[in-house]
Amino acid sequence: MSNAIFILIPGAGGDPWYWHSVAPKLVQHGYEVVPVAIPAADDSAGLPEYADAVVEAIADRDPARLVLVAQSLAGFTAPLVCTRLPVRMLVFLNAMIPRPDECPGDWFANTHQLDAKRRQAVREGRAGDAPFDPLIEFFHDVPQALINTAWARGEPTQSHNLFTSPCSFERWPATQLRVLVSLQDRFFPAEFQRRVARERLGIEADVMSGGHLAALSQPDELVSRLLSYVAAA
Repeated sequence: MSNAIFILIPGAGGDPWYWHSVAPKLVQHGYEVVPVAIPAADDSAGLPEYADAVVEAIADRDPARLVLVAQSLAGFTAPLVCTRLPVRMLVFLNAMIPRPDECPGDWFANTHQLDAKRRQAVREGRAGDAPFDPLIEFFHDVPQALINTAWARGEPTQSHNLFTSPCSFERWPATQLRVLVSLQDRFFPAEFQRRVARERLGIEADVMSGGHLAALSQPDELVSRLLSYVAAA
C-alpha cells in the first residue's frame, strides 16, 4: 500500500496541530497526509457534522488509498466516515471504540473507563479519586517545550453537546481495523483498551510506548507503527 493517504483525525478539541510532529515525518516517507480540523467548538455540530468535516477534507481522493487514524474521541467519528466511503484502513489510536448507536457520553460508563483509570492511578502511586489534571493524565510524557507550546495556543474548546450525539451505524464496514494502544496511557489504560478492542471488535490491540497523546510524545514510534500497517496491508 505504498500509495496510502493518511487522514489524521484529532480527538477532543478537534485541533489538527496535534499531528504537527507526525505529519511531516509521514510526508518525508513519501505519503500524502491530511490532518483534519473538526468543528469541536460548534454546539450545533454532532457526530454527523464531524464526519462531514472528514469527508470534505478527503475531497475526491481515492478511498481505496485512505488510512484513517483516529485519536481518542475521534474513534466515534471514524466509523461514520467508513460507512460513507470504502476506506482501506482505520487505525484507532488510544481511541474510544463505539458500539452502534452509542453516544460518546455513555461510552465511559458502558466500558467502565473510570474504574480502570482509578485502578491504574493507584497502581502507580497516585490518588484514585484525584480531580482531572491534563498535565498528569495527558501530558505526563510530553516534552516540556511542546507542553509550553500547547499552553500558549490555549485550551481547545470541546462542545459538551457532542457527547449526546449517537454514533449511528448498523455494523462495522469491511475496512481493515487496527487498534494501537500506548502502554503508559493514564486516561485510557492499556489493559482497558485491549479489553474493549477484544469485546467490541474481536481483535487484539498492538501496544507501543507513550501516554495518551502519543503523536506528541512518541511521534517517531507512531510513524513507524503506521508505516508497518501500510506495508502489511
